Amino acid sequence: MVQLGNFRTQNLFRNNRKYTNHSAFYHFRFPCHCTSMADGSYRFVTCYCISLQFLGFLRFGISYDCPPLRNTLSVPLFDDLDESSPQQVHISLVGKDKMRISWITEDETPATVDYGVTKGAYNFSASGSVSSYNYLMYTSGKIYDVVIGPLEPNTLYFYRCGSNSQREFSFRTPPVELPIEFAVVGDLGQTEWTKSTLEHIAGSTFDVMLLPGDLSYADLDQPLWDSFGRLVEPLASQRPWMVTQGNHEIEKIPVIHSQSFTSCNARWHMPFEESGSDSNLYYSFEVAGVHVIMLGSYTDFEIDSAQYKWLQAELAKVDRNRTPWIVVLIHAPWYNSNTAHQGEYESDGMKKSMEGLLYGARVDVVFAGHVHAYECFARVYSDKADSCGPVHITIGDGGNHNGLASKYIDPKPEISLFREASFGHGRFKVVNTSHALWEWHRNDDVQSIMADTVWLRIHVSDPACKV
Repeated sequence: MVQLGNFRTQNLFRNNRKYTNHSAFYHFRFPCHCTSMADGSYRFVTCYCISLQFLGFLRFGISYDCPPLRNTLSVPLFDDLDESSPQQVHISLVGKDKMRISWITEDETPATVDYGVTKGAYNFSASGSVSSYNYLMYTSGKIYDVVIGPLEPNTLYFYRCGSNSQREFSFRTPPVELPIEFAVVGDLGQTEWTKSTLEHIAGSTFDVMLLPGDLSYADLDQPLWDSFGRLVEPLASQRPWMVTQGNHEIEKIPVIHSQSFTSCNARWHMPFEESGSDSNLYYSFEVAGVHVIMLGSYTDFEIDSAQYKWLQAELAKVDRNRTPWIVVLIHAPWYNSNTAHQGEYESDGMKKSMEGLLYGARVDVVFAGHVHAYECFARVYSDKADSCGPVHITIGDGGNHNGLASKYIDPKPEISLFREASFGHGRFKVVNTSHALWEWHRNDDVQSIMADTVWLRIHVSDPACKV
């Protein structure tokens, strides 16, 4: 459990749960309970999200239903911090036994991290690099990148960044063997709903955070990246965050700023070099018995692209004896029965190009964001239920300011097992080499409520699915 702060709880009830058996996993469903307002009703507010493009061009608008509105957050620098104080501290995995420590200061300080296994005693030290970036009239603070290790698994480390001795942080390394637990959340943003989601995640026992794109929702407003970094620091400084990009990270403006993903790549350096990738937008890593692949929905994915060729090679070298589970993250979902984001090339085109690769490698689970709702599909391939295909899960409901995508295609496709437009997060617990437990926790009720549960059995346990 990670300490993030206090949050309110309330007594809630659950209906009887329904049990089904489908394609080697077990699905428990908890119908939605709306949070009531003072007058006994549930308030729906329709928000219209219109993306303004440079030179006055408009994209389509999407109608979102918002549960009771909560404020958008802007997190300032803490009063007790100065220009040399480390802020926006977050960590990420590098290789099998190292950790990247990232932080920002206003004034440049030494790019060093002192660390050890005893509070206040730092027996080890590592140095790294410092950089910054420009975006229109904005110049970032000094961005530090230091890799520490080798580290012992499942061990609590204490550390301090730069020359500042006032702020001590700590993190726990993930285990080297199963079981392992991932927190999974997409389209996070920075609202009161986001804060609630983070508090609920902090109350779990997760080892690694997986985020399938759309982090800060800065949308060109660069100080919001700083605000987001401060918002997530209490959690992101204690457990590794592994992220991929979404459409809100593109931040490209024709003529004025022609480079995509400038801010995200500068602030959230992932271990792409270690996995043989040439881009921070797609990479892989291994942890415990799980091989995780992060793909880029907004960079080229056609069969002649660098990403496609990298994925093909990456899947070919997976050792299922060492990492029996394969998990893939994308941003734009390949399967989606919500009316939002239908027919987009980043979904349909990428699925057409890459679905066969994932199916042939017997990928177990695909997590996606983008659609601001939750949906869990059966094991599926080529639009049909297939016991050798991956489970597809949309988890784009972290708390963004656009609200929820509540309109669904009717009737519900048979391959869609559970869908609900509510904010929340997921927990993926890989129990052993054959079984994993997926839980979706709704947070519309203030208290975290487990609303959907799926037991998965690994592909290699099914003789028909052996590669």
